[in-house]
Amino acid sequence: MADPLVAVTDSVFPNLEPAKQALSELHARVKLADAPTPEAILAVAREADGLLVTYAKVPASVIEQLTRCKIIARFGIGVDNVDIDAATRAGILVTNVPEYCEDEVSDHAMAMLLALIRKIPFASRRAHAGKWEMPAVVPIHRLRGRVLGLAGFGKIPKLVAVKAQAFGLQVQTYDPYLTAETTAKFNVKLVTLPELLSTSDYISVHTPLTPETNKMFNADAFRQMKRGALLVNTARGPLVDVEALVDALDAGQLAGAALDVLPQEPPVPGLRLLERDDVILTPHIAFYSEESMVDLQTKAAQQVALVLSGKEPRYPVNLKQLQTQKKG
Repeated sequence: MADPLVAVTDSVFPNLEPAKQALSELHARVKLADAPTPEAILAVAREADGLLVTYAKVPASVIEQLTRCKIIARFGIGVDNVDIDAATRAGILVTNVPEYCEDEVSDHAMAMLLALIRKIPFASRRAHAGKWEMPAVVPIHRLRGRVLGLAGFGKIPKLVAVKAQAFGLQVQTYDPYLTAETTAKFNVKLVTLPELLSTSDYISVHTPLTPETNKMFNADAFRQMKRGALLVNTARGPLVDVEALVDALDAGQLAGAALDVLPQEPPVPGLRLLERDDVILTPHIAFYSEESMVDLQTKAAQQVALVLSGKEPRYPVNLKQLQTQKKG
């Protein structure tokens, strides 16, 4: 085939050199859209052989106008910004990169949990303001012997479990797709969602975003949680109903929360979650390290290179659906 064209919908990277390097054997041309809008994406992608996506939405209305596309590769783990069904109908493979930032996100989740438990940001702000005193941070509880609940038990929460256990935390998880035998290998107890909510001192969220998990942590979930529990979310913003979270914090049902992701990013001014001493916010950076960014670009672009070379990708999302569709 002639030198293929690979379009990029949007980018958060300083440059696209790692992706271009991964595509260099194909002599692929790489074009970045001017903006993450349907019109700008189609301007570079309509006749592209492959599409690389970061955060831009790729709905059916865009996919249906891709005349040559064989693969949509996500720079990331979640693929909720791509219409998988529409891609499957169009015969387009969708891929992700499920193993590029496990260390970074698990480290970030533990860092946020530790900072929340020890009230480090709050204490630091007061110390910088000249308030060198302990009573303001009371109470703080010892970690050892407390229970950490993990919502989801994929690769990242498995690493969180190991790191948490090093601090003496007991770890349990809710994951409807696993068996107790699987989690027992990690010395982690498998429980139901109501059990996770009612018996965990701390909960760290690691589930994918689906219609079923959207606002999984809502007012009802918060009412079931232990009074004074803490919540950490480094997964997807819409998993947590932030308005219900504020109500739970105001009522004293929860003692604090640490969020790297929000339903709307950046948050709108006036969001009740902002400027609270009992909430730690980071701007969706859990995935980031210099090394992980190179890994991410390289592995995502490698999927494109494999597919455009007539090979199967390493990280297919909808391969089985496509195979079933062909048989039908």
